Amino acid sequence: MEVVDFNLIYNSLSFAIAAFGASTVFFFAQRSQVAPAYKTALTLSGLVCLIAFYHHLRMFESFNNAYTLIYGEVMVSGIRFDVTYRYLSWLLTVPLLLLQLVLVMRLSKEETYSRGMKLVLAAIVMVLLGYLGEGSVTFSQLGDRWVYWLLAMIPFSYILYNLVIALTPLILKQPKSVQNLISNTRWLLIVSWAFYPIIYLFPMFNQEASYVGIQVGYTLADVLSIGIFGVMIYMIAQRKSDVGA
Repeated sequence: MEVVDFNLIYNSLSFAIAAFGASTVFFFAQRSQVAPAYKTALTLSGLVCLIAFYHHLRMFESFNNAYTLIYGEVMVSGIRFDVTYRYLSWLLTVPLLLLQLVLVMRLSKEETYSRGMKLVLAAIVMVLLGYLGEGSVTFSQLGDRWVYWLLAMIPFSYILYNLVIALTPLILKQPKSVQNLISNTRWLLIVSWAFYPIIYLFPMFNQEASYVGIQVGYTLADVLSIGIFGVMIYMIAQRKSDVGA
């Protein structure tokens, strides 16, 4: 690993830790600023950031155990940089992110439960399939990685269908003051999540150069899809609270 590669991973993880830590404090502190109906959504925002903060902290610790920068050279300790923490984080945060969007829309109890459960199950299956394919990085196993990628795209496509198609008529039933904001929040999730399956394929084309791209790409995508998404959820909850919706 070159020094520039070391710095990119080190600084991106450091940035993510700071962003998630600050976001956790912000979301829990702002619960008092929204109506009771939206406190759960804001609590989930805080929990998601707290989970991401913890797992990125563990990855940062693991990275420092695996690599050390001494006198301008990157020294390898022989300890593996454990990125399993990333998938453990996603296993918890991805379903909760989808629940945040469903809860802040304040649908009927039946609609919330039905739609929420389906999205949560799809998210869990998607992350588990991605994790199973993560170990398929050697040349002889690249075919397996393709298989798991294709399988993971099935629940991913189901989630996209719900975000793009199924939620549209429900968004139109929301107060006009938040319809555009909810639609933009939905598209933020769609666009940020679109990076993950692309980044996942990096080793298929260049295994050596892909290592840094994967770590930095995933980390920045996490900040966008978790931290920024949470801020937009808060804005929706606050605006709906102001109009008593």
